[in-house]
Amino acid sequence: MEETIKKSINEIDTNFKKFRISEALMITYKLFWDDFSGWYLEIIKPEYQKPIDKKTFDATVSIFEKLMKVIHPFMPFITEEIWQMLLPREIGDSIMISSMPDNRKFNKEIIAGFESAKETVSAIRTVRKNKDIPNKEKMELLILADETKYDTQFISMINKLCNLSDILFVAEKQEGTASFMIGITEYYVPLTGKLDVESEIVKIQEDLNYNIGFLANVMKKLDNERFVKNAPANVLELERKKKSDAESKIKSLEEALKSLKK
Repeated sequence: MEETIKKSINEIDTNFKKFRISEALMITYKLFWDDFSGWYLEIIKPEYQKPIDKKTFDATVSIFEKLMKVIHPFMPFITEEIWQMLLPREIGDSIMISSMPDNRKFNKEIIAGFESAKETVSAIRTVRKNKDIPNKEKMELLILADETKYDTQFISMINKLCNLSDILFVAEKQEGTASFMIGITEYYVPLTGKLDVESEIVKIQEDLNYNIGFLANVMKKLDNERFVKNAPANVLELERKKKSDAESKIKSLEEALKSLKK
């Protein structure tokens, strides 16, 4: 959460300098409502009828204090009131004259890893919803990847938020499962006796058609000599990565479709 706050403050500062107040407000809103309220509080929530530990509680108070400072330019009175109540203050202390949280440097790898973990959690929840699997029923998650090269720093978060019985790394594609891709990594949820082959074929075909169209749009840019000549290096690199990722997804989806149609 600390890295997310730093990243958001950087973006807010950039928008303030360009007088893009509404954009700064939307980033602030997303930071508090989505990242803090929607994800962070769910991640730290203790088990039923168990108290939160002091270390987590103190860290959360510190994070909440920083958020009040970020929100203060948009909601000055309520944030001042909350800030005064969070911790003991000296006479004359005010959020208006306190320093903003440090935003000089944030860890892009942690941010990217967290975003990938969020996508994974959302995808697993979608599988539960589509297959009518109750949240209280534990499931396995299989990951087609080399465990030594996979970013495992958010594995415990995925396990907790998705109520998984186990997370296993596999070396080959799995049949009788619901599959999805995050980036270029393929995931499987075993569905013994629950897989509707026909509906799965339709879903995969739709996903395949989308990625084929997406790849075609990317190739239009990369085949355009003027674009390739004039585009900044980082933009070209991004488009080439999109091409590579889309090709990997298309190959994987075609193999999954072939397997289901046997």
